[in-house]
Amino acid sequence: MMTEPVELSAALATFEALWSPRIVTRVNDYDVRVAKVAGEHVWHRHDDTDEFFLVLSGELTIELRDRAVVLPRGAVFVVPRGTDHKPSSAAGAEILMFEPTGTSTVGDQHDPVPGHVDVTTGHDLRGHA
Repeated sequence: MMTEPVELSAALATFEALWSPRIVTRVNDYDVRVAKVAGEHVWHRHDDTDEFFLVLSGELTIELRDRAVVLPRGAVFVVPRGTDHKPSSAAGAEILMFEPTGTSTVGDQHDPVPGHVDVTTGHDLRGHA
């Protein structure tokens, strides 16, 4: 757990990998993760946990089977557990997520993971650039 403040913009400046979150701290049994995203992620769902998104910059779209949810900077959205969804960002975005420690960003059931995704459970921000 971090015992010093973390400036999110500085944390995001330490890496370039897309759809590969960094863990900035932990709260109880939850990771607080930041990620850079652009283009499309994969259709997936989390069977046992909700997924919280906060858009720090840019715009994020979350496709659901019945609609698309568009999140501008500063917006939050929770995808309920068991809900198929596919995040995307045409122009790129920076996001913050709360997820139980060890949760895969591609959920329990998902399309094939693209090769550019280097981690699905988050790198510790202090250990990887």
